[in-house]
Amino acid sequence: MKAILFDLDNTLYSPEKDLFSLIDVRINRYMEEIVVIAPAEVDGLRRRYWKDYGATLQGLIRHHAINPEDYLDYVHAVDVGSRLSVDADLRQALESLPVSSYVFTNGSRCHVDRVVTALGLRGLFADVFDIRIANYQPKPNPDPYQQVLDRLQLAGEQCVMVEDQPQNLKTAKDFGMKTVLVGPELPATEQSSYIDAHLSRPAEIGSLLRDWSGVAG
Repeated sequence: MKAILFDLDNTLYSPEKDLFSLIDVRINRYMEEIVVIAPAEVDGLRRRYWKDYGATLQGLIRHHAINPEDYLDYVHAVDVGSRLSVDADLRQALESLPVSSYVFTNGSRCHVDRVVTALGLRGLFADVFDIRIANYQPKPNPDPYQQVLDRLQLAGEQCVMVEDQPQNLKTAKDFGMKTVLVGPELPATEQSSYIDAHLSRPAEIGSLLRDWSGVAG
């Protein structure tokens, strides 16, 4: 393995921190106050845009001609420090990894910077690949994955993807990556061959890589 790609929200920190609820409020407010969409229509449009494009942002770009940079600045203007604190276990785990780590997220770089700082992880990621990597196309669309691999000059088989969203791991597996689901295990009826391993928290990544190295050896 040459690189480990970490998702950000609900992966580097637990969903129980409920940080995304703050962003969720900002998305609704942006749609209502900036794009001037009737409040009664917002939830339905967000569900439709997620289904059709993988993210609200793409629907707003395509159907409302918004400025994506304005949107990213607005929705990520939340008090990250009110929900997150330093994760010493995760910092130690990342410092001990034998390969470079990267953040690969549907969020923005400024949001990554705030989250990484709040978690006490500054300086541990070699680079950040945000929603801009493929002209605002989000995971699980294949374009951002290809752009990340091109930027790294690596094949998918040389990478590990760590994520909380199974659908994003499915695309990673299509590129040949090793895939790690973080968070609650999927029900038995939803277990899928595109998930290679499960971790309850990202700080366990070091022991997983050691296990894989032992098997490979």
